[in-house]
Amino acid sequence: MLDEREAGWNPYSTAVPDTQFWKDMIPCQAACPIHTDAGRYVQLIAEGDFKKSYLTARSSNPFVSVCARVCAAPCENRCRRGKIDKPVAIRALKHFVSEKYGVESLEPDSQNPLFDGQTEPGNKVLWHLPLLAPARKDMANGEKVAVIGGGPAGLSCAHDLGLMGYKVTVFEAAAAAGGVLVLGIPEFRLPRQLIEKEIGKILDLGVELKLNTPLHAGFGLRELKEMGFKAVFFSVGASRGRDLNVEGSDLIGVVKALDFLQASNGGERVNPGGRVVVIGGGFTAFDATRSALRAALGDTPKEAALDAQEEAEGIMETALEAAETAVRFGARDVRMICLESFDEMPALRTAQGKEEFEEAESEGITFITQRGPKRFLGENGHLRAVELIGVKRTYDETGRFSPIYDPELTEVVETDSAILAIGQRCDLSFLRPEDGVELTPQGTIRINPKTLATSAPGIYAGGDVAFGPRNLVDAISNGKRAALSIDDYFRGPEVNPEFILSVTKIPTRTYSMAADYEKEARLPPPSVPLDRRTGISMVELSFSESEAKAQASRCLYCHIQTIYDPEKCVLCNRCVDICPENCLKLVPLDQLELDPGMETMLLESAGLEGAAPELLSAMIKDDEKCIRCGLCAIRCPTDAMTMEFFSYEDHAAIA
Repeated sequence: MLDEREAGWNPYSTAVPDTQFWKDMIPCQAACPIHTDAGRYVQLIAEGDFKKSYLTARSSNPFVSVCARVCAAPCENRCRRGKIDKPVAIRALKHFVSEKYGVESLEPDSQNPLFDGQTEPGNKVLWHLPLLAPARKDMANGEKVAVIGGGPAGLSCAHDLGLMGYKVTVFEAAAAAGGVLVLGIPEFRLPRQLIEKEIGKILDLGVELKLNTPLHAGFGLRELKEMGFKAVFFSVGASRGRDLNVEGSDLIGVVKALDFLQASNGGERVNPGGRVVVIGGGFTAFDATRSALRAALGDTPKEAALDAQEEAEGIMETALEAAETAVRFGARDVRMICLESFDEMPALRTAQGKEEFEEAESEGITFITQRGPKRFLGENGHLRAVELIGVKRTYDETGRFSPIYDPELTEVVETDSAILAIGQRCDLSFLRPEDGVELTPQGTIRINPKTLATSAPGIYAGGDVAFGPRNLVDAISNGKRAALSIDDYFRGPEVNPEFILSVTKIPTRTYSMAADYEKEARLPPPSVPLDRRTGISMVELSFSESEAKAQASRCLYCHIQTIYDPEKCVLCNRCVDICPENCLKLVPLDQLELDPGMETMLLESAGLEGAAPELLSAMIKDDEKCIRCGLCAIRCPTDAMTMEFFSYEDHAAIA
């Protein structure tokens, strides 16, 4: 008789939990560039502890209220619930608690305990604080650090350095701090007062802000050093839009998205005309598209209605309503054109981007995919149309941007304006050869990706100026990483980074998940009705308390793990039989695929050296399938299977 291996049977691929295993068990936290414990603050919402939820979110993020509105939410892309139906609405739930306890709330000082390293009695959720203080704070000695650029990366660096006791000065070229938050993101997505309040909390740490103070050929690194700054963090951002090298790109009416957004967000009256095309597939393209939709055409609703009344007596009310809608959304025909298919569009790779797409589509924006601009057609120096060419492929087999066009597929789209959202570049004209700061062929500052150190001692760079355009939360992460690296520069690197795993047993007989949690559907955050969306009014609203708790209950509680005690197990197999997801198995030890030496180690740890593997059993589990229902622990007659809550502190560094 053939044994199972000879019959084509394959052993079970297994792994013994290590540090990385425990990190990966909370995939939303692992996916977040600043390691926010997203699952935990979602769980606390489900449990009704809203303040503790907010503090958990705020402990790692100086821009938590901003991220609650505009974060790309990489945590949602990794959410384990998304493998079952749809991910938990993590970002929208952060919006809910930030409105209760954030800078925009009636209790804006809720986060203040963070600033002196204190927490509420018994509150262990602020686990990122050991990265910053108190040990590091005692070593700062008031050293002076210059941060160049007051965007999210620079201000996050200033925030953490301020917590550590450094004297930080932020040099900002514009008349207001915030960078892309102010200049690039429309106010209907991110209120300006909210940005100002977040920045105000950072300045409360003693951070100095110098506005209208750009670096230039006569004021650069040398001058900063002469002023006593011993370390510098460059975070100037990518403030210039990229040009499109096609015929007609110099016509009046062809503008860069950053220029359009800066004018629109700066309060200037912009009139892109009644027909607009936006070229690009990222978040900037979406912002430009929806801003163009809101740009007023010139007439007030009343004037437009009176004109309509002259043509058709007796329909004043209908004319007024139609005119209000036309002016509310400004441009009448807005199209977004991109090289990628819907599956490839950069913005649609994130949960936030998908929601942006749905909102844009509901507002009447038309999408034209797999097309690129061949040339711009003009008349008397003004744009009148764009000729498009088909795209066979945007990316090659390795994922590298390498479009292949189809010259046999062309079409002409008439338009009054073309807004180019095809990428940004940095202005580094202030750097001198003697500064010793090397650049990459792409025009960014060359850095060590782990420390963000440049080729010049004491000089660091992050955000767009080091990596090119990236998401907001990545920029925040860069700022926090730079703060740690600058601290290491002054006092020497941290020795033996520490990983602390905490596990707490949950009383099995009282353990339960929310009723019907597996049936609760994901809801998008509520939004203002289409007929009430004026120029800068916020479109997205916050969940109600009942909605937030219901949405939070969808969390699969990745912090809870089934812990198996072989000493108590009687091999009854009840846990395996009751598991609704079939993720538990009790199998002979010799059916496991183990790394060399692992079998010996397992036998030694169990005090079974020399035992025959075929006579021993092993409990294995597929954690990808587990829904934390707890039935295995409840069914176990000997408490060999228990439900335990775990969390971790990673003192190594921000990624």
